[in-house]
Amino acid sequence: MSYSDFLAGDPVIITAALTGGVHGKEANPNLPETPAEIGRAAAAVEEAGASVVHVHARRPNGERTFETERFQEIDDAIRRHADDPIIQHSTGGTGAPDADRHLPLRTDPAPEMASLDMGPLNRYDHLTSENTRGLVDSLHAEMVERGIKPELEVFNDGHLNEAHGLLERRDLADPVYATLIFGPGTLTPPRPRNFLNAIDNLPDGARFNTLGFGQHQLPFATMGIVFGGHVRVGLEDNVYYRRGELAESNAQLVSRVARVAGELGREVATPAQAREILGL
Repeated sequence: MSYSDFLAGDPVIITAALTGGVHGKEANPNLPETPAEIGRAAAAVEEAGASVVHVHARRPNGERTFETERFQEIDDAIRRHADDPIIQHSTGGTGAPDADRHLPLRTDPAPEMASLDMGPLNRYDHLTSENTRGLVDSLHAEMVERGIKPELEVFNDGHLNEAHGLLERRDLADPVYATLIFGPGTLTPPRPRNFLNAIDNLPDGARFNTLGFGQHQLPFATMGIVFGGHVRVGLEDNVYYRRGELAESNAQLVSRVARVAGELGREVATPAQAREILGL
């Protein structure tokens, strides 16, 4: 694919990762944790230009949970506060039984999208998310059954191989949608050449989303826009607006990347356009 082909890309889908499941208000007091806070954050990022909200659930004490009931409360709050964003549930995590990883898929209605981690990754000094092929296949099977589009989370080059393997084992509805993730540890090293190689190694016809952790969020979002992809920003991945300055909100991060897209000549997708691009 040539540079000119990239420039002729679709409108940019901005995903806002609102809260995550690791750090909380101790890292940034503006990070939303309760269903009401997440619902209001979803409305603000939609107004700022996001068409997808990536959702984790937290207990009242701020700890992560996979419970269907808590996801239901959050989804209800999002629908109460926001207009019509695409709701994407996270199924990724560490230390939870495989059965619990399925619980975010069982809200009523089901989320339109859900994340699907492509393989193992280390977290902290003593935890590993295993994400066995058996678990990946079982999560994908339930997503198909419930009409949920998988978002393939690709944390490194080995996960690109796993994405190809998943396509050999199972039928994925077009277009395949993969998030390319860059940062420290098990993640792909955040270098521009690695970004270009990852694009080149995607399955044929796949659309890609670009995610840089921490200080890499804005540079990699910009590269994603330039090369015809889509982008993810938010307080799950980066609690700062610039060095030493905490972000005021998820919406502040979305507004910035929407401005960048405009300066680079890429239209920002509405939820309706995003649904069309993703085949929802």
